[in-house]
Amino acid sequence: MRFSKLFAPTTKDAPKDATLPSHIFLVRGGFINQTGSGLYNFMPLGKIVLEKIRQIVKDEMDKAGAQEISMNFVTSAELWQQSGRYEVFGKELLRFRDRKDNEFVLSPTNEEVVVDIVRNRVNSYKQLPLHLYQITTKFRDEARPRFGLLRGREFVMKDGYSFHANSDDLKREFDLMEQTYSRIFTRLGLNFRAVAADSGAIGGSGSKEFMVLAQNGEDDILICDKCQYAANVEAAKRAKKTSDKEPPKADFAKFHTPISADSSIEQLSGFFKIDPFYTVKAVIKKAIYKNKSEIVVFFVRGSDSLQEVKAINAAAALELCDASAEEISKAGLVAGFCGPVGLENVKFFIDNELKEEKNLICGANEPSYHHVGVSMFNFKPERYADLVSVEAGDLCPHCGGRLSLTKGIEVGHIFQLGQKYSSAMNATFLDQNGKTQPFFMGCYGIGVSRLVAVMIEASHDEKGCIWNKQSAPYTLDIIISNVKNEAQNAFALKLYQELKSERKEVLLDDRNERFGFKMNDFELIGFPYALIIGKEFDEGKVELVERATLKKELIEIEKLHARLNEVF
Repeated sequence: MRFSKLFAPTTKDAPKDATLPSHIFLVRGGFINQTGSGLYNFMPLGKIVLEKIRQIVKDEMDKAGAQEISMNFVTSAELWQQSGRYEVFGKELLRFRDRKDNEFVLSPTNEEVVVDIVRNRVNSYKQLPLHLYQITTKFRDEARPRFGLLRGREFVMKDGYSFHANSDDLKREFDLMEQTYSRIFTRLGLNFRAVAADSGAIGGSGSKEFMVLAQNGEDDILICDKCQYAANVEAAKRAKKTSDKEPPKADFAKFHTPISADSSIEQLSGFFKIDPFYTVKAVIKKAIYKNKSEIVVFFVRGSDSLQEVKAINAAAALELCDASAEEISKAGLVAGFCGPVGLENVKFFIDNELKEEKNLICGANEPSYHHVGVSMFNFKPERYADLVSVEAGDLCPHCGGRLSLTKGIEVGHIFQLGQKYSSAMNATFLDQNGKTQPFFMGCYGIGVSRLVAVMIEASHDEKGCIWNKQSAPYTLDIIISNVKNEAQNAFALKLYQELKSERKEVLLDDRNERFGFKMNDFELIGFPYALIIGKEFDEGKVELVERATLKKELIEIEKLHARLNEVF
C-alpha cells in the first residue's frame, strides 16, 4: 500500500474523554473513529489489526477441534425467557420490539441461541463432544462506556460453546481451552496470566479469566510470588489466616459494652484490649432478588473486609446495597451489636475461616452488650461461605507463598457451565444407559476488538503505538525523505514492488509531506520498522529505525536485502 492512497487520517488532538493511551493513540493514529457513546468504526489500519488478531484466534480454535458457525446478532427474547436470564441479566441487555410487537434482544452472549441450535439435533452421547464457536459483533448497553475499545457497547467477540455427555469430559475441554487461549495470547506476544474468577451473570461451577498485566488495567489481580496461582480479587482465596497475638481467655458470657453503636472494630478491640483478629464483624446489607428484597447479615473477622461479589454469590442475590437504619431495626437487628449467636428470623452467613474457631467476641444482639468466649461450633454447614476480601500480603492457598496485588485487563474468560442452560431449556440427549439427561456445557469468550486496545496498553510510549509484528498493520514503512529526489523515489519504488511481490507487509510513504511529518506519523501509528531513504542514500546507505527502541541503524544498500529478510 502507498501511504498517498491509504485512508489513515492521523491527528494531533486526542478525544476529550480519552484517558488511556490505547484510546488516545488508536483515535489519533486513524485506527478507529467514534460514532456515539461506546460505538466505534474500524478504519483501514484498525481493520487490518482486527483481522490479524481474529485469524490467530480462529487458527487456534480450529486446531483445538472447534467448528465455526455464525449466530444471529438479533435474538428472540423467548429464548432468554426460557433460560431465565431475560429479567435477571440487567440493564446491559438491550431489549426491543419489532413492528409486530415481538420481543428481541441484541446479543451480548449466545448461550441461549446455541442451546436452541443443538437441542433436538444432537440426541445421543455418540454425537458428543461438540464445540461450536463464532467471531462476531456483540452489544452490551454499558452504563458508562469509557476507555475506548476497552469498554465499548458494541464489540467483536469470539464466543464458543461446548456440549458434553458428562462433567469429566467438560473438564477435559475446559483444560484444552485454557491451553488454547494460552497459545493465542502467547502468539500475540502478550504478558498474561490465567486467573481464578467469579462466573458472574454467565453462571456455572468454575471459571478462569485471562488477564494481560498492564498498568492501566481495570481489574485487581492477586498473584503468588512462588507458584502460578493467580486470581481476580472477586474470587481470590488464601491460606487460612492465623495470629501470633494472645487470644482472649473467657468462658462464654454476655458482657456489658458501654460503647456507641457506630464504634469501629478498633474501638471495640481497644475496649477489650485484644487484637481485632479475635472479634467478629457484622456487615448488614439489603439483598436484591428478582421479585423481592431482604436483609442479610455477613459475619467476618474484625481484621478482615467483606468481598461484595463473594457475598452476592453466598446470598444468591442479584446485588447488595446498604440497608437503612429503619430497615435494620425492622428486621429485628441491633446495629453495632449484631452477632451470629442466637440470631433468628434473618438470613445470615459466616466466613469459612471462622468455622470451629474459639475465644471470639461478637455482638450479643442487644444494645451495649457483646458475647465473649464465643466458639463457632453449632452452626449449620450452609451458614458458612467464602466471604473475605483477600489482600496483598496474604498467603497463597496452594503453596504458602506471598500474594501481591497487580493490575490486569481481561481479554478472555472460560466457564464450566454444567447443566444450567440445558436444564432450563430442556436440551437433552440419551446417555450410554439410554437415560435422558441435559447436556453438560462449557462456554469460552475472547474480546477480539478489545485485544486491539490491549496490544497498545501493553506496548506504547509517549509518542504513540508500538505494534509487534504479529499484530502490526504493516511491518515496514518505507519513508522517502525527499519525494522530489528522483533517485530516492526510483529506489524506494523498486524496493517496495519487490517486497510486495514477496508478499511482505510493506507500506511506501510517498506523500509529498515534510520528513518530520512522516516520522511523526511513523511513531504515532507504530509500525515495527521504518526504512528511511534519505541523505545517506547518495553514499550508498539507508537507515533502518526500530519503533520499539527508536534505535537507528545505517545499512549499506548491497546488504539491505539480507537485513530485511531478518526484519520480516
